[in-house]
Amino acid sequence: MNFLPDNIRQYVEDNSSTENPLLKEIARDTYLHVLNPRMLSGHYQGRLLSFLSHMLQPRQILEIGTFTGYATLCLAEGLASDGMITTIDINEEITERAKAHFSKSRFNHQIIIKTGDAFKIIPKLEACWDLVFIDADKENYINYYEMVMPKLNPKSFIIVDNVLWDGKVTDENQTDKKTKSLKLFNNFINQDARVDNLLLPIRDGLMILRKR
Repeated sequence: MNFLPDNIRQYVEDNSSTENPLLKEIARDTYLHVLNPRMLSGHYQGRLLSFLSHMLQPRQILEIGTFTGYATLCLAEGLASDGMITTIDINEEITERAKAHFSKSRFNHQIIIKTGDAFKIIPKLEACWDLVFIDADKENYINYYEMVMPKLNPKSFIIVDNVLWDGKVTDENQTDKKTKSLKLFNNFINQDARVDNLLLPIRDGLMILRKR
């Protein structure tokens, strides 16, 4: 998932702000006790999410795909003082672990965690979003995108994770369902006149979208 040489990756991490102790604890706990720990955003991507959130100072953030809550807390760092982040995950066991992590954070009172199917939960949410982070099942990226678009505030941003998919999106021989879905999503976004987009080759690829 890292496209930079190891020495360059280590150098940029060493010369970027460090994780706070709670984020380090979440990362360690995830790698020790959770399946597929590489799904964690991690230090460098987490600092980017925090920076973007700080720049936007959103009042309402939606996260689709909580996992163990690392990215949630990074995004929460930039919330407006009266802001809230709503995070959704279908896995009850994993959301219970995330809740335990959130309870140790000063942002706990600004986090709403929902367990269940995002397609059933999102239509019932009343908020309009300043920032959306999509990091759930890849086959539904376009569906999630279309679902949140009508509820975005003007000049809002969407961040979508894993859009390079270990580089498989550049390989014509890769025809598995997830890779095909991500290729379709990237192409769809690149032709969508409703947004400006920038694909960043950070970790496994982040698509940054700005609603026009």
